[in-house]
Amino acid sequence: MPNIKIIGGGLAGSEAALQLADSDWKVTLYEMRPHQCTEAHSSEKLAEVVCSNSFKSKLQTTASGLLKAEMQHMGCKLLPIAQKHSVPAGNALAINRSAFAAAVTKQIEENPNIQLVRREVTKLDDELTILASGPLTSMALTANLQKTIGQQQLYFFDAIAPIVETESLDLNIIFSKSRYQDDNSDYLNCPFSKEEYYEFVEALNNAEKHEAKEFENRFFQNLDFKFYENCTPIEELARRGKDTLRFGVMRPVGLQDPRTGRRPYAVIQLRAENQAKTAYNLVGCQTMLKYGQQKQVLQKIPGLQNAKFLRYGSIHRNTFLNSPEILKPNLSLKNKPNIFVAGQLSGLEGYVESILSGLLVSKILTQNWQKEKLPTTTISRNLWEHLLKPSSNFQPMNANFGLVPPLPYRESNKKLKKQKMAARALAELKTALDQS
Repeated sequence: MPNIKIIGGGLAGSEAALQLADSDWKVTLYEMRPHQCTEAHSSEKLAEVVCSNSFKSKLQTTASGLLKAEMQHMGCKLLPIAQKHSVPAGNALAINRSAFAAAVTKQIEENPNIQLVRREVTKLDDELTILASGPLTSMALTANLQKTIGQQQLYFFDAIAPIVETESLDLNIIFSKSRYQDDNSDYLNCPFSKEEYYEFVEALNNAEKHEAKEFENRFFQNLDFKFYENCTPIEELARRGKDTLRFGVMRPVGLQDPRTGRRPYAVIQLRAENQAKTAYNLVGCQTMLKYGQQKQVLQKIPGLQNAKFLRYGSIHRNTFLNSPEILKPNLSLKNKPNIFVAGQLSGLEGYVESILSGLLVSKILTQNWQKEKLPTTTISRNLWEHLLKPSSNFQPMNANFGLVPPLPYRESNKKLKKQKMAARALAELKTALDQS
């Protein structure tokens, strides 16, 4: 019975552990929490999600929806758990993050082929290992990893959104509606008038922000603050132009304020954090404002004037590798081939994408999968390719239709085009898997 060590009990590490255990491998899963905490996690549970509770769209006409469908065909372990602990979010797969993490932790703790060890791993050795320590890899392990790969690893900083208590919201102002849907109320909407919107933007621009933590400045000397675009803080977006937000995350399209019968000038949406809807996440409001400033500025949002914040937004370090330079096609390190890399550390961005990488590495190990196993029309194959494709400015990648080849004929209807691309990918994937 093969033995393997997995470093990191996040989404990728948990998926890989369950996959390998199901193939009768003996797995030792190392998770440093609660003995060594991170800047973003709030519990010791495995597979804890921190930035948002959304696994994005379920629709196969979206790249994220197609990716989830592909992973279900490949036997993903975590997606069924996510579906079991989902909360209403329209066409998105949003989860009760606490219940989801508790369920994953329970499955791993009760699996006879998995030994869960709660301690920090500070260096890589010669054992067969999956490195899935995530974007918040400890400083000691990061330093050892830099020595191992023989080059400076890339980095950026990430931001998470605040959560507010439902009872503190003014539902005389806030209305319930999903974009373009009259019969769905999974989202709450905070409508802005023109004056309220520009006052909010000005407040964001004038508010005091956190700087990089002192220990991070010492570790990443002489490096500039960078953000991944999908998690750019709301105040950074406001700084780019006074109308950036209302044409982006605060766009009001598909919504109508029942008080006026008109479309608001701008909108901030709130998404339920749990099934009981006792707490809501401020969608797109990732922030690095100081806590006191967050309360002062965010209470300018219509309907949030008396909001009670259950969690403030925060800024944290996010680390990833220059994978095309250091990974072999089987996702192991070129100069240490017993180490396989999975999760966001590898350069995939997003929760579902992280689960995918844990799934792929486990298939590589147990079934000797090569990237050619997956059709070029699938999101999965192209995300795998992204980690290997040489680039002068490698950046994390999430699922998107721009990765896959176009249809062999012109299709002007965008929705129908994506439907056909999804159907093509799933049909070819099923054929490929059936040939195993």
